[in-house]
Amino acid sequence: MPVDIQSPSLCLGIVGTGAMGRGIAQIAAQAGIRVLLFDALHGAAANARETVVGTLATLADKGKISADALAAASTRLEVVQRLDELALAQVIVEAIVEDLDVKKALFQQLEDIIAADCILATNTSSLSVTSIAAACKRPERVAGFHFFNPVPLMKIVEVVDGLLTAPWATDALLELGRRMGHTAVRAKDTPGFIVNHAGRGLVTEALRILGEGITDFREIDCIMREAAGFRMGPFELMDLTGLDVSQPVMESIYHQYYQEPRYRPSPIAAQRLIGGLLGRKTGRGFYDYAEGKPAIAPDAAAPAALPDRVWVSQTHPEWADILREIAAATGVAVESDYTPGSDTLCVVTPLGADVTTCCVEQGLDPQHTVGIDCLFGITAGGGARRSLMTTPLTAPAMRDAAHALFTADGCAVSVMRDSAGFVAQRIVACIVNIGCDIAQQRIASPADIDRAVRLGLGYPHGPLAFGDTLGPRKILAILEAMQDFYGDPRYRPSPWLKRRALLGASLLTEAR
Repeated sequence: MPVDIQSPSLCLGIVGTGAMGRGIAQIAAQAGIRVLLFDALHGAAANARETVVGTLATLADKGKISADALAAASTRLEVVQRLDELALAQVIVEAIVEDLDVKKALFQQLEDIIAADCILATNTSSLSVTSIAAACKRPERVAGFHFFNPVPLMKIVEVVDGLLTAPWATDALLELGRRMGHTAVRAKDTPGFIVNHAGRGLVTEALRILGEGITDFREIDCIMREAAGFRMGPFELMDLTGLDVSQPVMESIYHQYYQEPRYRPSPIAAQRLIGGLLGRKTGRGFYDYAEGKPAIAPDAAAPAALPDRVWVSQTHPEWADILREIAAATGVAVESDYTPGSDTLCVVTPLGADVTTCCVEQGLDPQHTVGIDCLFGITAGGGARRSLMTTPLTAPAMRDAAHALFTADGCAVSVMRDSAGFVAQRIVACIVNIGCDIAQQRIASPADIDRAVRLGLGYPHGPLAFGDTLGPRKILAILEAMQDFYGDPRYRPSPWLKRRALLGASLLTEAR
């Protein structure tokens, strides 16, 4: 490795001192690295240094770093006025505007200044590292070094191998990322790398569910938070990020992958972007905001009238036993006959299918039938939010009786229209499937995919571990049922998922 990353005299140049550049400068200085700050905008680098020192001083005031650490890190931050003053750096990270031509021009300028073994790293989140490198005389030393905002808090960096990048360059950047206190993961140069690629499952499928009229955005968010365990629902996340950021990313990755159906955006988001409903930054997105807080209506009161009798499908016996226990605890009579009575509430447990299909396959009266999602949140005695689903013909009285039954133990319930795969099943299956296909394409190792997604997106599990937790065969069944129902290649299972599910292997299993 030409560059000694662990050297006490390591010097890092940063070009571009916006929020990203400042964040990288802060963690580098705290890691004992000399940092040279440059910005083409007059005074910007000096202002950035002042901001970073102020941030470090705040950390010292809160007791998170010592006074000595503050002083030492501050002395490592240096402002340079000319690009040629970066000649001292062994690694240069650009964090400038996301414009391919501008980045190429900068790297071409730097090549006439820097040493032969200096690494040129681009912090691009959406542009081709290979394209940037191809414009350089020595493309082998050009690599991606993609951090996430706010850099000091988002402890993940994607180190990206372009087609022309030499392994020693990315090896050095992986070591540098770790020296700066981050988890560094290696990725191939593909649209979205790991994190932005993996993130397509959550929001695009949520928008599709909304577009089908299955339920509203509030219910989708509640289900994904309270049943599936996400910190934020997809619509809360889009409001936080801003549709002016998230919608272009959705469209960019979709088109960079030549209209791959798994990444298909939604006209709903495009229309809201045109209307200026961007989210928190405009005070109105999917939610309305007052003083930065969303106006979220509470759950409506559940109906009170319980059903007289209930019958539970035996399609999944382990789930049927729990549902009977829940019903029996309310005093409702539980029928054990194979064929339910004519006025009995029928409960089915679809996995990827819709309730209509269950009715047809099991010979049930659609007016008396509801479905419940047992993959998420189905425990006796309350617990996570439950999801109920009706057919187009379900009688309102039966729908309300089911709602009353499954809220009787204090559990929140979301009631939705018929859908192949409920809400959480659909979204999580898409997340797992895309994660599997990232592994199938060898964009990154299975372990790095999961690390990057957990840290970069804050999901409760990485996509592959999520699939293992729920069961690869169940995820495969959900996707196959949705593909059969919709006839949409969006839901076609990744070969990585299908083979491991059929073999009973973990989704984290690499091929030998």
